[in-house]
Amino acid sequence: MKLSEERVLFLAREALGRLRDENLAEIPNFSLALRQARELIASWTARGDALDAEVRRRIASLKRGVVEGSAEWSVLYRRYREELARRRGPAG
Repeated sequence: MKLSEERVLFLAREALGRLRDENLAEIPNFSLALRQARELIASWTARGDALDAEVRRRIASLKRGVVEGSAEWSVLYRRYREELARRRGPAG
């Protein structure tokens, strides 16, 4: 999923603001935390994009030519994505 810099910044601010406002975390240096949150969100979306691309390549390489949008394609997409995510683990 492609997110603009503005959207990433918005999500990072919202997340940190809620953590702070609901007393779930103390954030002594908000600007540093914001930078780290932006990097985390950006790396998370990049990981998802790479996973998506690899799953699509796998499905496209099948000999039977599964059509995107079909029920079979959806099942394969979900299965391959879960398998790759599990194999790579949380860090990617």
